[in-house]
Amino acid sequence: MEIEIKTSDPVFDNFYPKIKAFLEKDLLDVVIDGKKIRGYRSPDTRSIWIRDYSDILRGVRYFEKDLTSTIQHFAETQSRYGRIFDYFTTFPEKQPCERENWTKYVRVPVEADVEYRFIKAVYLAWQATGDDRFLRELLPSMEMALDYIRVHSYYWDKEAGLIKRPYTIDTWDFAYTAGQHDWLQFQINDETYWGYMHGDNSGYYEAFLIMSTVYDYLGDDVTAMKWREKAVTIRTVMNRVCWNGSFYTHFVKITPVSIKGVDESVQLSLSNPVNINRGVTSHKMAVSILGEYRKRGAEKKAFAEWYSIDPPFPGGIFGDEKLVAGAYINGGIMPLVGGELARAAFEHGFENYAVEILQKYYSMISESGETYLWYFPDGTPSSVETSTSPDAEPSDGWGSSAMLYAFVEGLAGITDQHKQFEKVRVSPRWYAAGIHEAEVNVGYNASGCQVGYTMKLSGNHMILQVRADSTEMEFHVLIPEHCAATRVEVDGKPVFFRNLIIENSNYVDFSNEIKGKKRIVIKLDRKDE
Repeated sequence: MEIEIKTSDPVFDNFYPKIKAFLEKDLLDVVIDGKKIRGYRSPDTRSIWIRDYSDILRGVRYFEKDLTSTIQHFAETQSRYGRIFDYFTTFPEKQPCERENWTKYVRVPVEADVEYRFIKAVYLAWQATGDDRFLRELLPSMEMALDYIRVHSYYWDKEAGLIKRPYTIDTWDFAYTAGQHDWLQFQINDETYWGYMHGDNSGYYEAFLIMSTVYDYLGDDVTAMKWREKAVTIRTVMNRVCWNGSFYTHFVKITPVSIKGVDESVQLSLSNPVNINRGVTSHKMAVSILGEYRKRGAEKKAFAEWYSIDPPFPGGIFGDEKLVAGAYINGGIMPLVGGELARAAFEHGFENYAVEILQKYYSMISESGETYLWYFPDGTPSSVETSTSPDAEPSDGWGSSAMLYAFVEGLAGITDQHKQFEKVRVSPRWYAAGIHEAEVNVGYNASGCQVGYTMKLSGNHMILQVRADSTEMEFHVLIPEHCAATRVEVDGKPVFFRNLIIENSNYVDFSNEIKGKKRIVIKLDRKDE
């Protein structure tokens, strides 16, 4: 069992199969040192990047059985002081000038996000497989990676207590040089312009929390507390330094530099919704970020407000004439951003907006049968001619897996909070999509573990039939507007619950241990308006 959704709407019934089909096209098998490594590629290159892979895992982990060989290879090739490679490949990359099928490893020096993405990949693979041996064996590599990033002068500002990087566009891998380099600049030198990018710091916040969770699971309370404290500290500092009152400032400069026509304080960049989903924002901050995206969407400057960055930089200033305003990471429209936006919107009381994003994306992919890493604001997809990358395949795994992430955890509402669904948050939000009956099954093919439910909203009752092997379930159930729960029963027995309002959305929260099948009845009563 992977994912099976049955509703009255073909958009949602077909959502997972269509995205799975894209992801399957991104499969990349390589053999290195006689060992088969099974990974998933971004559609712009025949390489396995940890930065893409760690996010794509949010989609492929439901159906792929081998979730560990790629991660193990990144660990095996880790430097002795902790650095993780960005990617590896056995395919020629820059054809026709490059023809050699070398085994190639690359680290892009200007990137500060690689190590936290490695941590996240380990965690996602462990959740799906439940392989404790895999986790224990990789724990030293995880520690080394975070030691590296928190010591190296390229990435750690000891005085500020923040991750720093060269002046790139959000989390991307080429730096601004004020014309001192003749193409894209991936290196660090004496002319590098330094600053803080909020997405790096939220990524390490999440990585520190993962370490805390892992050590808690392994019974080391002292080390778990150490990592929790580091997470709280970096979140506090980044929110003080990077938050501008409405959203996160794109790049907070350490090195003074001014670019004509650019005001970083008004540039809304892709890591903003990502930050919400990593948990660094308060609810108030999340609402502010979501409001900013909705406001810019209302301006109708693009077919969707899933901007890589808005406003973009002047064309060509990062060293490639193809990086015009509205192209690629310089203001292109990215499903990756749309998926993150939808997941954040589901969580913070903007469920209708989140559903609209999923419906818009489904319309795009069902009409064309294609999905691209980025689009021009007018809807024209990227191409080899308009991209700085060697390929532009119509099977973007990065963006499609982000949309699936929002669909599974946001709309269907199944979030694994431990491993193998041993602790699950169940938050069906089908009412926001006009769905009154749904059947949901979510499982990991790698381990065979699964959970599921059926939901029916009828009159003044919502009935859930839930099933799991043995699971602690936390329920956070969206109910109709102007309604409140007056009673919750599990197999006929009343349980404690509470009504909760998030923005204008009504939820009922309760918990229960599920072994096998249980029937839950939520009695609803209309509130006075």
